[in-house]
Amino acid sequence: MANISEVGWLDQTYCAATASTDHCVLSGRPGPVAADSEFLIRPAERAHLTAYRTLRRANFVVEQGLFAGTDADDIDDDPRAHILVAVAPDGAVLGGVRLAPATAQDIGWWTGSRLVVRGGARTRGVGRALVRAACAFAENHDALRFEADVQTRHAPLFTELGWIRLGESTIGGVAHLTMRWPIDRLERLARSAKAMLARALAPLEHTPMALGGSGFRGDDGALVPGSDLIAACDAIIPSMVERDPEWAGWCAALVNLNDLSAMGATPVGLLDAVGAPTASLLTRTLRGLARASAAWGVPVLGGHTQVGVPAALAVTALGRTAAPVRGGGGAVGDELRLTADLGGRWRPGYQGRQWDSSSQRGTAELRALGEFVARTQPKAAKDVSMAGLVGTVGMLAEASGVGAELRIDHIPRPAGASMAQWLTCFPGFAMITADRPHRSIAPTGPATSTACGALTATPGVRLRWPDGTTTTAVRGTVTGLGES
Repeated sequence: MANISEVGWLDQTYCAATASTDHCVLSGRPGPVAADSEFLIRPAERAHLTAYRTLRRANFVVEQGLFAGTDADDIDDDPRAHILVAVAPDGAVLGGVRLAPATAQDIGWWTGSRLVVRGGARTRGVGRALVRAACAFAENHDALRFEADVQTRHAPLFTELGWIRLGESTIGGVAHLTMRWPIDRLERLARSAKAMLARALAPLEHTPMALGGSGFRGDDGALVPGSDLIAACDAIIPSMVERDPEWAGWCAALVNLNDLSAMGATPVGLLDAVGAPTASLLTRTLRGLARASAAWGVPVLGGHTQVGVPAALAVTALGRTAAPVRGGGGAVGDELRLTADLGGRWRPGYQGRQWDSSSQRGTAELRALGEFVARTQPKAAKDVSMAGLVGTVGMLAEASGVGAELRIDHIPRPAGASMAQWLTCFPGFAMITADRPHRSIAPTGPATSTACGALTATPGVRLRWPDGTTTTAVRGTVTGLGES
């Protein structure tokens, strides 16, 4: 889908006698059209608003009689509302559409409304282009649910564009359909991060204790046979090592210590394998790892170091526990709880993708966070990482042989993150746990802990919205590894 900020004319010089070399790609037309049929979809400026509202009144109040006197409503007064307009080369407004969050606090549920097209422009693809632009705009502004009430006579257009019919209603005596634009942002992340695991790991399955062994298959850490040791291992992508080596070194420790925490283990040491093309990059990477080692009070016991090679970084963490917590120990009816450190900010250079809650924490705070699962002993736990919160919930549910439902308005998140960003980012420290409802929990240190869902009998992950509607976030399993 095209980004609306990039849609328009490449050449703004017009000749009435010839067709332009460019056209509005959102219109659905297969190629260039006559210059008098061109238009640009853009966010409305003040000069466009009067024309848009005039079109609305002429269409909805005068022509159709849907409203008496005026079609203005509370959304028009909402400062969060956005208007997109179709503008002709001469500046005339050919149509417009309105979008806004549907709830007082924006949790990712948006609606579109007041789609209007000037009479003479209704056959020029303007309506189609406005709908497509609205979908792109909503997704680019972190909508996870986008709906509209559409007059029944216009529903075939929306269906053709991929919208889904939900139900019927009547507005101003005219039949409407409630329709939804399908947004699969959460599922795409989960699939891209984890869907290949079962197939990729299949060659490793044929020995005892492979992939964690029975009951711990696919867990954040692996039980070391014949001991109380837990081992966890994670690699950092090479581009991150090259771009931000000290942060990469810090995160290499962070993600592994989070894995041990999810297993209820106390860390005892780290092993590193680091390569770099230059001594400078190597030094900065190890500096970040050393800072993390000191902050958590967990020593780097040894490893492998090499210079003159492509950037690479992997860390293994070792911990101890006599009572490991499974990732797949949940059951239908168990309460899902998110315990997350909401302090901090987006890591510079990783806006919307990596939340840094740990680098400003002291040792006592980091240890309190790391001890939460061990002291609470829930039935199941996983730390939120590559697959995002929803994908991680799906992995816990899959390993437990069940499904999950999250109440989206109960999910705790930082003030500086949209709901969509928070559900898809690396959140620093965030644990999803499953246990019997209302069971007491251990102190959370600087983290916030909130019950925000439940395990269900239906596979996959669904989101429950404040109006009682549920939407599917992840269909079926996430990894394909199945029940642990």
